[in-house]
Amino acid sequence: MATDLEAIGHDLAIAFTSRLESRTHRRRRTRMAALAVLAAGAFCAAAIASGIGAGLPLDPTHWSILGGGTVDDGRAEYVHAKNLADGSNSTFMVEHDAGLPAYQAFLLHERTLAAAQESSPVPVRVEQGERCTAAELTRAEVVALRTLRASFPAGTNADATKAAVDDALQGAFAGSPCRGLEYGGEQARLVYAGTEPEALLMAGAR
Repeated sequence: MATDLEAIGHDLAIAFTSRLESRTHRRRRTRMAALAVLAAGAFCAAAIASGIGAGLPLDPTHWSILGGGTVDDGRAEYVHAKNLADGSNSTFMVEHDAGLPAYQAFLLHERTLAAAQESSPVPVRVEQGERCTAAELTRAEVVALRTLRASFPAGTNADATKAAVDDALQGAFAGSPCRGLEYGGEQARLVYAGTEPEALLMAGAR
């Protein structure tokens, strides 16, 4: 888990599906991520799929499955796959975290990420530091939201705000990074974009 390869392109791309079961209660969120991988000395763009439900249905005409597994009795799943068109490798993850408190959802993500990284057929970049505590994750989301409010109008697409938020978090946690800053920044960007509800965030960041 100590792999520390130079990131080329996005360190970690995380996307959420747009299928939401309810807007009055905390919405069922199915998170899908594609890990950035380094293979044959070149970065292959992370592949993101949308509109998925339970499981990870990848089109067999586009992807060759290399392996995968489940976490927490199927609450999360991951699949390693090779793109048949260009030979690039991606790891897809889906997490069913409906009903989980924000920090428990983060811990589920960490367990899924660790399992996927451990079994990945190619090296993947791993964030530096120990896993973020609840206080550190809250602080990361606060810093991210402060940056977003100062620099972007509400509703700005989450992809467009990534660089600014990443820079702000790196500065705020310089010398003491923790594993989960990317996650916290992504949560804040999705909420600010209006893609996900405020309940996604740690209580102290709402």
